[in-house]
Amino acid sequence: MKTTLSKIILGCVTAGMLSMGAGADTLTRQNGAPVGDNQNSQTAGPWGPVLLQDSHLIEKLAAFDRERIPERVVHARGVGIHGYYENYVDLSDDTVAAPFQSEGKKTEVFVRFSSVVHGHLSPETLRDPRGFAVKFYTEQGNWDLVGNNFPVFFIRDAIKFPDMVHAFKPSPVTNKQEAKRIFDFFSHVPESTHTLSMLFSDYGTPASYLNMDGSGVHAFKFVDEEGNYKYVKFTWKANQPIKNFTNEEAMKMQGVDMQPHTTDVYTRIGEKGETASWDLYLQELAPEQLDDFEFNPLDTTKIWPESLVPARKIGRLVLNRVPDNFFEETEQAAFAPSNLIPGIEPSEDRMLQGRLFSYADTQRYRLGVNAYRIPVNSPKNAQIDNHEQHGKLRTTSSARDVNYQPSRRLDLNEDPAFRYSSKPLAGMTQQIPYYKEQNFKQAGEFFRGLSREGQQHLISNLGGALASVPEEEIRVIISAFMYNADKDYGKGVAKIAKAPMSRVRETAKALMQQQAERAAKAKKVAESLTALMQ
Repeated sequence: MKTTLSKIILGCVTAGMLSMGAGADTLTRQNGAPVGDNQNSQTAGPWGPVLLQDSHLIEKLAAFDRERIPERVVHARGVGIHGYYENYVDLSDDTVAAPFQSEGKKTEVFVRFSSVVHGHLSPETLRDPRGFAVKFYTEQGNWDLVGNNFPVFFIRDAIKFPDMVHAFKPSPVTNKQEAKRIFDFFSHVPESTHTLSMLFSDYGTPASYLNMDGSGVHAFKFVDEEGNYKYVKFTWKANQPIKNFTNEEAMKMQGVDMQPHTTDVYTRIGEKGETASWDLYLQELAPEQLDDFEFNPLDTTKIWPESLVPARKIGRLVLNRVPDNFFEETEQAAFAPSNLIPGIEPSEDRMLQGRLFSYADTQRYRLGVNAYRIPVNSPKNAQIDNHEQHGKLRTTSSARDVNYQPSRRLDLNEDPAFRYSSKPLAGMTQQIPYYKEQNFKQAGEFFRGLSREGQQHLISNLGGALASVPEEEIRVIISAFMYNADKDYGKGVAKIAKAPMSRVRETAKALMQQQAERAAKAKKVAESLTALMQ
C-alpha cells in the first residue's frame, strides 16, 4: 500500500509539468541534502495545515527573512496613519474577537500603507502591489490584518515566496531589475495570471494610498465561544473615489515628486486635517462548503466571487492623524499575521501558514525579540505578562523571581477558554499541489471587467514589458496564460510582445490539458489518502 501511494503522489507531482530548464544539477538545502520538492509545502492531508517539520520550508523562509539589514526585504517604503475602527454589526454569535462584539464599538488602529518590492527610498509611483496593514489595539491584545490593495496574490504556497521576490528584485550580478528575470520565473507559475493582470493594469500604479481598496487576501477563521468556526474574508472598500495613474502619468510624476503618496497623506491628513475612510465587508463560508466550488477557497490566487459568497458591510475604518515621528512609529511598526486575538484564527491557506512564521521572524530579526514593547507595537488595553526575558533592547525591569510556569509561588496561568479551535484531520503528510487550480478563469473575468481604455492599458503595459524578454519561449508562455484567461487579452499581449500566435495557441491548449491532468491526478491522491484514514 505504501509503495502504491508513493507512486500515485509522484505521478501527481510530475505529470504535465512544464520544463524547468536544462541541466541536471540538484537543488539542495544549506547542509547539502537534496531537495525533493521545492514547489509544495508539506501538509497534514490534502486540506490540512502546513507542518513545522518541513525543515526545507523553515530554512528557506528563515534565510530569506534575514537578507537585509535593517531595511524590510519587502514593504520597505511606507506611510503610517492613526485612526479607529467602528463596528456596525454585532457579530458576537460568530466570534469572540473583541472588535466585533457590539454595534457601535470603536477600536483604535494604526495603518501602514506601503509599496512591496522596491526599496526604502524608491519612487512611490513604481509599478507594484501596495500593502494595506491594519493593527487593531483591542482589549484582548493586538490583531494585525496584514493585506494588500489586490484581493489576490501571485502564488499559493509560501515555499515559493523567496523565489518570487528574488525574481522581482534587482539582479545580484548587475543590481538591475529586469523583465527577463521576472517573466522567467512566472512562466513556471500559471497561478499568477490573475495577479499579474492586476499588477500591469492601472491598479498597479495607484495615485494615492487614500484612494484605493484593500483586502486581507487570505481566508481566516471566526471562532465562537463554543469553539465552532467558519471561514471568513475581509475587504476594505474606500469611501474616496478610486484613483490610479496611467503608466505615462506615473513615469511623469517621478520627475515632479518622487514621493507623491507620502506628500498626499501628510498634506490631506497632516496639514488640512482631512479624514479618509473605508467600509469593511465580510464574507463567510461554513467548513463543509469548502469543497463546493470549482476552485479551492483557501487558495490566495482566488477571490470569493460575491455572486457565490455574498459580502456584507460590518464596519468602518477612519484614518485621521499622522504619526508624531516617522521612525518611532511608521518605521518601527511591526506587523505580522501571527498577531491574532481570541476569536480569529488562521485558515489552512498555505501562503498564510508560511506568513505566520515569516513576518514575525522578520520583526524579531529587524527589531529584536522585544519589538512588541515598542510603543507603536505595544497593546493599549492589555498587559504583556509572560516569562519571556532578556534579549536586545529590553527596557522593562522586574523583581519577580519566578520566571517559569507552572508555579505554586506565582498565580499566573493559562485560561482554557482561549484554547485554539479543533479541526479534524485525515490523510498522510504530503507535498502535492492543490488539485483545483483554475489558473486562468478569474483573470479573464478581471480583464473583461475593465473599461475598454483599461484593457488597452493592461495589454500595452504587460506586452511592452514582456517584449523586452529575449527568450521567445517565455514570451509565448506568458502570452498563453493571458490567452487562456481571455482570447482578446492574449492576442493583444502576444502582438506587442512579438510572440507567434500559432505557438501561443498551441501552448495555451497544452497548458489547459496539463492543468486538467494535474487536477485529476491530485484529486486521485487526495481521495486515496482520505480513504486510508476512514
